[in-house]
Amino acid sequence: MVEQERVRVVRCGGSELNFRRAVFSADSKYGATRRCRPGRGWSLPGAAGKNCQARRDSLGGGSWLGKGCMRAPPGTRDGAGVCVLCEEGDTPQARGTAPWGARPLPRLSPAGRLRGPGGRAHVSRIGWALGRLEDGPGVDVYATAVALPRGPSFFRTESYIFCVSGDFVKVYSTATEECVHILQGHRNLVTGIQLNPNNHLQLYSCSFDGTIKLWDYVDGILIKTFIVGHKLHALFTVARAEDSVFVTINKEKPDIFQLVSVKLPKSSSQEIESKELSFVLDYINQSPKYIAFGNEGEYVAAVRDFYLSVYFFKKKTTSRFTLSSSRNKKHAKNNFTCVACHPKEDCIATGHKDGKIRLWRNFDDDKKYTYTCLHWHHDMVMDLAFSVTGTSLLSGGRESVLVEWRDAAEKNKEFLPRLGATIEHISVSPAGDLFCTSHSDNKIIVIHRNLEASAVIQGLVKDSNIFTGLMIDPRTKALVLNGKPGHLQFYSLQSDKQLYNLDIVQQEYINDYGLIQIELTKAAFGCYGNWLATVEQRQEKETELELQMKLWMYNKKTQGFVLNTKVNMPHEDHITALCFCNAEKSENPTLVTASKDGHFKVWILTDDSDIYKKAVGWTCDFVGSYHKYQATNCCFSEDGSLLAVSFEEIVTIWDSETWELKCTFCQRAGKIRHLCFGRLTCSKYLLGATENGILCCWNLLSCALEWSAKLNVRVMEPDLNSENIAAISHSSMGSDLFVFKPSEPRPLYIQKNISREEVQWGVFVPRDVPESFTSEAYQWLNRSQFYFLTKSQSLLTLSTKSPEEKLTPTSKQLLAEESLPTTPFYFILGKHRQQQDEKLNAALENELVQLPLTENIPAISELLHTPAHVLPSASFLCSMFVNSLLLSKESKSAEEIPDDVDMEEEKERDDSDEENDFTEKVQDTDNTDLGEDIIHQLSKSEEKELRKFRKVDYSWITAL
Repeated sequence: MVEQERVRVVRCGGSELNFRRAVFSADSKYGATRRCRPGRGWSLPGAAGKNCQARRDSLGGGSWLGKGCMRAPPGTRDGAGVCVLCEEGDTPQARGTAPWGARPLPRLSPAGRLRGPGGRAHVSRIGWALGRLEDGPGVDVYATAVALPRGPSFFRTESYIFCVSGDFVKVYSTATEECVHILQGHRNLVTGIQLNPNNHLQLYSCSFDGTIKLWDYVDGILIKTFIVGHKLHALFTVARAEDSVFVTINKEKPDIFQLVSVKLPKSSSQEIESKELSFVLDYINQSPKYIAFGNEGEYVAAVRDFYLSVYFFKKKTTSRFTLSSSRNKKHAKNNFTCVACHPKEDCIATGHKDGKIRLWRNFDDDKKYTYTCLHWHHDMVMDLAFSVTGTSLLSGGRESVLVEWRDAAEKNKEFLPRLGATIEHISVSPAGDLFCTSHSDNKIIVIHRNLEASAVIQGLVKDSNIFTGLMIDPRTKALVLNGKPGHLQFYSLQSDKQLYNLDIVQQEYINDYGLIQIELTKAAFGCYGNWLATVEQRQEKETELELQMKLWMYNKKTQGFVLNTKVNMPHEDHITALCFCNAEKSENPTLVTASKDGHFKVWILTDDSDIYKKAVGWTCDFVGSYHKYQATNCCFSEDGSLLAVSFEEIVTIWDSETWELKCTFCQRAGKIRHLCFGRLTCSKYLLGATENGILCCWNLLSCALEWSAKLNVRVMEPDLNSENIAAISHSSMGSDLFVFKPSEPRPLYIQKNISREEVQWGVFVPRDVPESFTSEAYQWLNRSQFYFLTKSQSLLTLSTKSPEEKLTPTSKQLLAEESLPTTPFYFILGKHRQQQDEKLNAALENELVQLPLTENIPAISELLHTPAHVLPSASFLCSMFVNSLLLSKESKSAEEIPDDVDMEEEKERDDSDEENDFTEKVQDTDNTDLGEDIIHQLSKSEEKELRKFRKVDYSWITAL
């Protein structure tokens, strides 16, 4: 069916902004040469389309390719240049298949959509999945990168940032921080990106799928695919090697990597095999931070453990230098952590685990080499970068401070503090105007040369552990979960942006791995977003537990949550669950907490002993237990009449009004892991999932087991807008999704292998605009969208659109406007377009209908100024009031009406006026007895006389 081809599992875009080495693009030598487009720039007759042969073959200098096509020299935006009599080609697309779990990998259609075999839904990894570099063998280490391209010298510079997000590359605008384009085509995680040194309007990318792709990043077109055949971990480009790139591969041992040169052959075909590899360095690290090219590509330096290796391309020799090993206590932290090379001199800067920076010189001689030390960081140096001229060195680490060392002197240093999180990577633009830092909290900061931040691109903050799970703010429909330490982050899924952070702990965070921090463990929204409950804890020893519960009230004036009640040690042991009663008919807000101490407590909102009765606070109203078992879960029914609390293997049902125990359910199938009530037509059912892999459904009317199934449920979430419940199970093959109704044991939808790893949390998000799926298997997606979070904190969802289709039209329009060149033609056309827009806006303003002022309408003035006790009925006034607001189709003033028309109308009215004069005079005489307050009404003949006086010219009076 059509829906089966459209629905697929995709990764949320804003969840990966954590990069490897950032790369700025350089200026183009041929800034005025651009590919011709309708209504843009200039072109010669017969200019090529975007799929022409000359456009695809973009390597090398300018040359004739046949079919009347001439390729432009390096520096044009896509290598197309000017073409004559060119034939359009087919759309570039990726071909071939590869395994994806237990299924064949889907292929890309010409439109760029993923299509699974047999029309089935399938998985497309497109979000954040950044592993630690210290992960051992067998663990995928997801490398990412970011590039900030810089256009030609008289184009707009530093306009975009490129960042790798899963298996696609995202393009952000540095001005608006909006995602304006997405490059997708790789079949596995992208591990590196670099700008083409011979054409700075093109982009190289490498991936674990063993391919190197060349992109036209402005139009999002895949130009070429080079098939290397090895798993690629990093990518480097050098201007001197025009037809080669450098990649990091793994051949023998899982933790030993090699730096090799890959020759990119010239060909007009779309896919090219690049099997010619040249060995450069051995025993290196896979991360790009451990490899750097220096002195305009004359040598390459690589570090690993305690070794520094330098390979000279001209001499074809390798020099290796060693520091003292960790066996010596004095040099226990000499490990290399990063490397950077001077752009114009023979100088290498290395960062170390002890926070020192070493500057190596004379390393072309193994015996005469020297190094000097710079030391400010108290912890390991995360990354280094030289400025364009080499006069300053940038360093960053866990202190969240960017340090600029000027003239390689320890005395001359500048700081940019309080950047919010650990600096992972640093990059410098070729012009030296901008710096770029990427941070551990999934954030990019663009910094000016004077050390002032100019733009911040914040993704979904990745915490060490997500204890609170996934929640939806009822007010903003934002995704809420753990963010920075001690904070809750509110992330908009629609705009793919972080809205704000709520500081829960309200204490200064000290970045020390040996220090036990206060952790935010639980959170829940109640009363349609009016209340927020949080639980924080800190425990150094088993007997020393610090527990605190806070109740936050939403303030409409400040548009945020304000602390209302703080409860120290609400329980004697860890709190395992908390939930609000969100029933519509609930009079007083109610909160229930469950704990390992064997009790559950009911908290209600009461007066806080204020003499003005305006302050409210939360207090404990009831404490319940069941045979001293640990309370593990709790939840309210949809109408709030029942409370279900699980005590290890037993489920208890309580009356929410009297707090009496109604009944218990016990299947002896293991401890209850998840518990939830059915909704709407299935509200009479209660579901529970046990640790032994049993899913049970109880009927509350008959107090009996309705059905059970063997399923190892890790996540179970009800949809608040329907009767559907989503359950995710985990096995050795991966995680599977099951969607069902409690009234029917047969699932409505089953999706195998939605994720290779374990899924920890899930949530249904209401849709702003409902979908219209006709297939029964996908109707559960009409009202809500299901999001789930994996163990590596990858946020996934079932989507009907590709990432490119999710971009807003305004973002694409911004991309088109920013790509316009600032040539003399642009200034002429730009002013012309601006004048056209002004004329169009003026015309629209003139077409607007001017509504009459309300004070000039007699009906309204009479209605407002007449005493209410003398007014007629509302039914009589309604028609008069509405008619006074209506506008005639053609309204002409008295001055626009010709005189002959007035005379004809007056003649027609004369007869009727004479007939009515008698009746009017009778009425006037009768009305004189009513009093002087009655306003005299003019007859039609009197009104005719007044119109004649109004037309008389009295301008001669001004001459007196």
